[in-house]
Amino acid sequence: MCAEPDQSHASWRPAFLCRAVLILPLALTACGPSVLDPQGPIGAAEKSILIDSLAIMLAIVVPTIVATLGFAWWFRADNPRAQYMPNFVYSGRIEMIVWSIPLLTITLLGGVIWIGSYQLDPARPIGGPAPALEVQGVSLDWKWLFIYPEHGVALVNQLVIPAGVPVHFSLTSASVMNAFFIPQLGSMIYTMNGMTTHLNLQADNTGTFRGQSSHFSGDGFPTMHFDVKAVPAAQFADWLDATRNTKGPALDPPAYDELAKQSMNVAPFTYREIDPQIYQMIVSQKLPPGPGPDTSTAHQMVRPERTQ
Repeated sequence: MCAEPDQSHASWRPAFLCRAVLILPLALTACGPSVLDPQGPIGAAEKSILIDSLAIMLAIVVPTIVATLGFAWWFRADNPRAQYMPNFVYSGRIEMIVWSIPLLTITLLGGVIWIGSYQLDPARPIGGPAPALEVQGVSLDWKWLFIYPEHGVALVNQLVIPAGVPVHFSLTSASVMNAFFIPQLGSMIYTMNGMTTHLNLQADNTGTFRGQSSHFSGDGFPTMHFDVKAVPAAQFADWLDATRNTKGPALDPPAYDELAKQSMNVAPFTYREIDPQIYQMIVSQKLPPGPGPDTSTAHQMVRPERTQ
């Protein structure tokens, strides 16, 4: 015999599910680094644009939802005060409201985007008392190489920068197109083979931030991420001295050829010395680019099944 359902437990389930649906998205926003937790001026400005754009769009979305519910309630079947007008064709006032609100929304939204696009141009330098730190970034299969040309050192799958100092990135790809993104600092930008793209970022606070590839580039894409360590200026200078004085390898063409081989889950390591022309040789393709993902045969797990 089947047991009778427990009415005491069933009564609270709808309320519990409703609260879970409302609270879960808010809880998930705190899971990991986010563009809504900026740690630099570019990220903060982009967050402001997101919030301003949302507020402007809600100015038309919310009244539309309220009006829809209001019309449905007013013109319900048991409301004798609702006028039925089957011959209604045109109202100038309604047309003005219907068209003016969207046009105003588009104008405001376009203004915010136009101003933000100019102020947040990736190639536009960030003003400040300290000169920008030069970093050359290269996306490979499947790792990141960061070169400090002014200091003669390089890093793989890790980036160390001084907090409060602008950083000017020169970025390229030594394989397929990729995308460089540090969500908490802002401004994702693509890296492409045979050319350089420029990006200016800054970390206002010390800490460790997540950097990632945000463009699918083959089998090793899920592990193609790196830590960005923002440290005080004095600690950054000490790190440079320590790196130059280690017994690590030097980054020259033979070492780069070895690095360019496809590999995954590469642990961060440093080069104590670099060839000053190594980045230009990568961009000009004097050092041949990597092969990229193998597309000649589909992986067994992703090969589409054929129907008989």
